[in-house]
This record gives sequence, structure tokens and C-alpha cells, in this order.
Amino acid sequence: MSTVKLLIDGKDHEFRVIEGSEGEKGFDIASLRAATGYITLDPGYGNTGACKSAITFIDGDKGILRYRGYPIEELAESARFPEVCHLLVYDHLPNRDELMEWRRQLTLNSYVHEAMVNVFDSFPPHAHPMAILSAMVSSMSAFYPEANTPETLDMAIMYLLAKAKTIAAYSYRKSRGEPTMYPLSDLSYVANFLRMMFGHPAEPYEVSPVIERAMGLLLILHADHEQNCSTSTVRMVGSSQANLFAAISAGICALWGPLHGGANQAVIEMLERIEADGGDYKKYIKMAKDKDSGFRLMGFGHRVYKNFDPRARILKKACDEVLGELGITDPLLDIAKHLEEAALKDDFFIERKLYPNVDFYSGIIYRAIGIPTNMFTVMFALGRLPGWIAHFREMRMERGERIHRPRQIYTGATQRKWVPLDER
Repeated sequence: MSTVKLLIDGKDHEFRVIEGSEGEKGFDIASLRAATGYITLDPGYGNTGACKSAITFIDGDKGILRYRGYPIEELAESARFPEVCHLLVYDHLPNRDELMEWRRQLTLNSYVHEAMVNVFDSFPPHAHPMAILSAMVSSMSAFYPEANTPETLDMAIMYLLAKAKTIAAYSYRKSRGEPTMYPLSDLSYVANFLRMMFGHPAEPYEVSPVIERAMGLLLILHADHEQNCSTSTVRMVGSSQANLFAAISAGICALWGPLHGGANQAVIEMLERIEADGGDYKKYIKMAKDKDSGFRLMGFGHRVYKNFDPRARILKKACDEVLGELGITDPLLDIAKHLEEAALKDDFFIERKLYPNVDFYSGIIYRAIGIPTNMFTVMFALGRLPGWIAHFREMRMERGERIHRPRQIYTGATQRKWVPLDER
């Protein structure tokens, strides 16, 4: 067994080395505080492994992303979103019979409790769709108490995956003051969602195969991404033995932040700013190079990938297909293409490996499809849902999982004496 030695106050302490299936290495410091009285300080947890997981592998230096061992490129090419959900949650691709039953259950369980539909009317007319989504997912523990126990986890998983798209679509329509659309049993997962989003009760809704494919692709590419902020939040909340609905609702709230799920919204807002300033993208390329300008080129570079984001390569092609299918002329999309071309040729960005990431292209596709900016993060949540569920289930399947309880280095005042009010 490999070990590492840590010298503290002249004394050696040994810790065993842990190696993952892809060669990732770390050393187990679970006994560090008890053995030495010390803890590690790692702001942002950039060098801390909070768990062992068999779900997603990322090699940021090589631009590799795999779900359960399957390269994201192959899944994007051949899989449908329900298949990827099953793969992530249950660790195997479903066979034909399993897939048919899985899809059937996703359809049959897509309706939400009628009393939940009434709850939507309690939100203010302009409530943000993410606020509605997180609240409604949390409320599922009240509407479906039969799915709150460890023995009924599979039921809760199916309810969430099936009903999430319905809740997401209802959130959108509520924010626009439009009537809700119920799901149909003869449509696919993605087609049903698009119809509930954009359909009209009095008219048939034809789903473009190109749009359906692009939407499914976006969901697949967002399905999991290892121990990010929202996934870690789900695991943190789940470690207290909170139910699945509560943990996922917490993940949704974490995703809402502009530094996480809101990044693709920030891309569109940046493009709108450039358009309002006359569309001079070269000016903003120059500003991005000037560290004193305070301007950051959104949608370029990634904290994990030190190479090209593999998801961005896939979405770039889908983006061209969607724009071609719709024949859209949009000044924001023109600016985006100019920024992309300029950055990919500019030594400043190449040397720093600031390539367009998944958020850059996803925002463009969402806008082209007609999804409003305030729904971008909801779309991210819908895609990330199977990953959150997979991590929650993986944690629950492990015996001896401890409640998460990070430590801190206290930097406040030392002991002080109480001062009576009249003496202050």
C-alpha cells in the first residue's frame, strides 16, 4: 500500500494513497485532525476530494468527459436523453425492453398533482422561473409523501425525472401569464417539453426534428459534470438524510448563481451589451485583453478544462444546424460568431486556452429556439437533474456515509469581556 508522509512539529504522520480507476491519486486525510490536531485549508475545495464516485470522469487537461465510462462524444451522437438518465442513475445502458418500460414510466408519471397546478397560481405574475422550479420540487415531498422513504427511492427518482419537465414548462408559462399545457402520451420526452413550452391549447404543435435533437443534445451535455457546486450541494444536503426532493431543490438554488448555471445567461447579456454599443466586437476583444478594463469575455475558458471543452465542440456543430434550420437573422448571433472567430485566431486567447465553452454555444441555441434568457438556468437544471439524482443515489447506496461537516480556520476576535449597555 502506498503512503505519504507529513512532517508536523518534527513528527512523521503517514496517510494512505487512494488511486482511482483512471489513475487519479489523492491521500486519505480522514484521520488528520485526530492524529495531528491540524486541518487542511482549501478555499473553494479546489484540491479536496469530498467523496469517491463512479459516475463521471473528467480530465480537464486532455478535454475528456465520460459518463459511466462512455465518452460524451459517443453519447451525444447515438443516445437519447432518457437513455442517458438511466445510464447515470443505474450504471448501465437499458436494453430494448428496459428502455421501452423506462420511457413508458417517464410518460405516465409526467402529470403533476392537480393541487400542485393550483400552487402555480400563488406565485407573483413575474416570478423568476428558477424560484418557481425550486419551490415546486421541494413541495413534491408534501404532495408525494409515499416517495419520501429510503425504500421508495426509485419511485421518487421516476417522479422527479418525469415531472421536472412539466414543472419547468409550467414555470415558464406562469411567468408569461399563459395557460398550462398538459403532456401528451404519444410524444417523446423532449418533444413533450417543447410542446408544453411553446404549444397552444387550440392549435397542433409541430416539433422540428432539428430543434428536438438540439434540445436533447443540450440536456445530455449538461447531465452531469462531477463534483461541481450544485452537485456538491445535493450531496451535502442528502448527507443529512434529507429526502431526494429537498436535496434536489437545494441543488437548483445553487445552480441559480451567475457563476454556475447562470453563465450562459451572462453570455447573452454580454452580447446585448455589445449590440447596444454599436456591435463593435473588436472593441470588446481589446477590452478583454486589458486587465484594467474590468471587462470579462463571458463563455470563454473553463475552470476544469485547460483544453477545449469537449461539449463545446459538439454544440458548435448543433448551433450551426439550428441556425440553418430556422434561417434566423439575429445581430446577437452575428456578434457571437465574430467573437468566436476572433478569439480562436488571437494568440492572447490561444496561449491562455480561453476557448469557447459549453455556455457560449448553449446560450446561442436557446435564444435561437425561442427560450427566454430567464429560462436558461431552468434548462440547465432540467439537464443536470439525472446527474444530481445519480450522486444522491450513489451516496445513499454507500454504507457508513457521514454527514458532511467541513471545518474552518477561525480568524475572528479572541475572547472578549461582556460590556454592559450603559458602558458602551
